[in-house]
Amino acid sequence: MLDTTIIENNWRSRGFSFELWEDPPGQIWKDFRHETDELFMLLEGEVILTVDNKTLKPAIGEEVLIPAGVDHTVQTSSTTGSRWYYGYKIRR
Repeated sequence: MLDTTIIENNWRSRGFSFELWEDPPGQIWKDFRHETDELFMLLEGEVILTVDNKTLKPAIGEEVLIPAGVDHTVQTSSTTGSRWYYGYKIRR
């Protein structure tokens, strides 16, 4: 089991926000691009993450950095949905 407090404190100490997202089975977020770096970490389920035309299947607890300005897609591939943490680099 992942320790949410430890992960949140780590991300915030590195200058990122910290949020939890939930999606139903089959949900696809296609071709997103942000002006700031984004962190992603799978908490439950399975997703296919495409970042800059590279397909990833992150394991639970695996952190993925999505660089600013890079197209990315998240597809929930598990039949039970997915939950993940995400955060954006906070501009100061």
